[in-house]
Amino acid sequence: MDPWLVTSSTSGWRRDGTPPARCARALPRAFERVCRDLAELPVDTSRGGPERYRHYAVPVRLVIARCSVDYEGRLQAHLPLATRLLVVKADGSVLLHSDGGSYKPLNWMSPPCAMAEVEPQELEVADGVQSVWVVQQAKSQDRLRVRIHEVLHDSSHELGVDPGLVKDGVEAHLQKLLAEHINTLGDGWSLVRREHMTPIGPVDILARDDGRRHVAVEIKRRAEMDGVEQLTRYLELMNRDPHLAPVTGVLAAQEIRPQARVVAEDRGIRCVVLDYDALRGIDDVGSRLF
Repeated sequence: MDPWLVTSSTSGWRRDGTPPARCARALPRAFERVCRDLAELPVDTSRGGPERYRHYAVPVRLVIARCSVDYEGRLQAHLPLATRLLVVKADGSVLLHSDGGSYKPLNWMSPPCAMAEVEPQELEVADGVQSVWVVQQAKSQDRLRVRIHEVLHDSSHELGVDPGLVKDGVEAHLQKLLAEHINTLGDGWSLVRREHMTPIGPVDILARDDGRRHVAVEIKRRAEMDGVEQLTRYLELMNRDPHLAPVTGVLAAQEIRPQARVVAEDRGIRCVVLDYDALRGIDDVGSRLF
């Protein structure tokens, strides 16, 4: 059995010599099963979200091959014959990488999708194609057709469940530290609560300034425009509450993008750059010479 004929699914197609035309017609019929299998995969809720990590039974496949690629759907794209790295991930993603371009793939297909390895057509055989991957998106008409001329490497690897990226200074830790040292934002400030709930989600910190006015604090490791828009929506709703209004906003982050700062300050939102080491008590800002 070849487990790579359908990705994103724990139950695959077997390679039974199905002709390309029949296999292409069979692809849409697999979508319902693929989506159903994805929905039924167990979810790991132990690391901060019910949809954050899923368990997959299929290993990751790495293929280095001379291939050409055609992408059809919302746009048309063609990659001529060259040696590339093909990655078929356990979540169903199919990615095509070159030796350049850093981490960004040349082309890819995101899950849910179905992948079938089919026999090449006569014209493709004449061009030296040994096999063809057809990758079809389940929610659209987007399709990848990868024509493989020569396989230089083909291996599969069980990676297991990834615990996720754990970084010193992530937003949850910054929130905890800033709540413990709320006077970082100003003398006379006091903490009301962390994770103050609104109809569209929780504000990281609700505080009072030295004038006892409410302040909504949104914390980011790197503040960009989406953080400004998020805080703007919170402020609009919170200022409708007569028990809270008037509410001002603070965007606090280790780094604030220039565009985000300009837009935030134009909307009356104060921007504060957080010194993580100072919050942790490692760096005494007051004793610096420069």
